Amino acid sequence: MIATAKAKFLRVSSMKVRQVIDAIRGKDIPTSQALLAQINKGSTSLVKKVLDSAVSNAKQKGVTEEQLFISHISANGAGAWKRFRAASFGRATPILRRTTHLTVELDLKTK
Repeated sequence: MIATAKAKFLRVSSMKVRQVIDAIRGKDIPTSQALLAQINKGSTSLVKKVLDSAVSNAKQKGVTEEQLFISHISANGAGAWKRFRAASFGRATPILRRTTHLTVELDLKTK
């Protein structure tokens, strides 16, 4: 692992983020950035932001983008915001507003 970046408590469900990260898992950085530009999902901007942060962390160590690939990327469920909504007959129904912990790890390509 050359570089890593994490984003915690992202305000989106981890299932929605996993749809995006499954497309870029294991790919090199220029390809994954091109894929993220084409995917039409709301969580794409969050994934792109964390990926750019990991690339920036790797550049601080003297590595270029072309030498890197995504060795590990995961979206784990974080705590949920618990809210209640009014229901009929004076009841309340729960609402879970889910959040996500996103982790990106980059490594050097081997030829």
